[in-house]
Amino acid sequence: MRAGREAKSPPSPAQPHGAGRWPRRILVAYVALVLLFLIAPILAIVPLSFNGGSFLTYPLDGLSLRWYAEVLTTEKWLRALTNSVIIAVPATALATILGTLAAVGLSHSRLRGKAVITGLLISPMIVPVIITAVGMYFFFAPLGLVNSYSGLILAHAALGAPFVFITVSATLSTFDNSLIRAAASLGAPPLTAFFRVTMPLIAPGLISGGLFAFATSFDEVIVVLFIGGPGQRTLPREIFDGIREHVTPAITAVATLLILFATALMATMEALRRRNERLAGQRKEP
Repeated sequence: MRAGREAKSPPSPAQPHGAGRWPRRILVAYVALVLLFLIAPILAIVPLSFNGGSFLTYPLDGLSLRWYAEVLTTEKWLRALTNSVIIAVPATALATILGTLAAVGLSHSRLRGKAVITGLLISPMIVPVIITAVGMYFFFAPLGLVNSYSGLILAHAALGAPFVFITVSATLSTFDNSLIRAAASLGAPPLTAFFRVTMPLIAPGLISGGLFAFATSFDEVIVVLFIGGPGQRTLPREIFDGIREHVTPAITAVATLLILFATALMATMEALRRRNERLAGQRKEP
């Protein structure tokens, strides 16, 4: 026998068929239970929006679309929806511009206090909204921006800009800066290089951040309570007042429509995220 021959390890006992699948099945069951726990309130609200009666009770008093018809035809709800769109659209545009400029500026700078500046930019996401609303009220009141669309647009833009900043910064983390240098070597001015080179590549992150900013503005209610007036009653504020004064299934109908809207936004953002990952993978390929 040759010296130093390694002893062969005994063969491992054969595992029973399907034994390795049980941990995966347990994990899938656990995740399903967590998801069910999270969406259980939603599952309870949606059927109530089709209730034929006038109260939020189970069992349902028949099925009806009367509350959806009321939401889509009543002047109160239509005016609230119009106000939400009037505020959310310009606030999203302003937040997208500010968040993108901040992300691009910090990604190309070598400031020592970059971490501090980043913390200040995302502070509206960290500070409780009630504190932000009180601060905005005392800041906007001397400027005459309380009870106005302008004040709400600026306030919602400040709340939505951090989302744009984070998503665009994440996209820029995989951006190849040599493309900008190549564009400059070909004679492209900085603005031309930004709109022709940088903007198309960061578009998925920019659009995702804009959708987050729009959803933040569209669903916000606390700042509206402090800064908005009777003429700026948005959809969330109308729901809030309806819960306090007179609860009807019309509120659940509006909530169901908002759930569908939020689901569509999330699906869009997921599609953009996958597209961004696919483009990043293509850029890494030799």
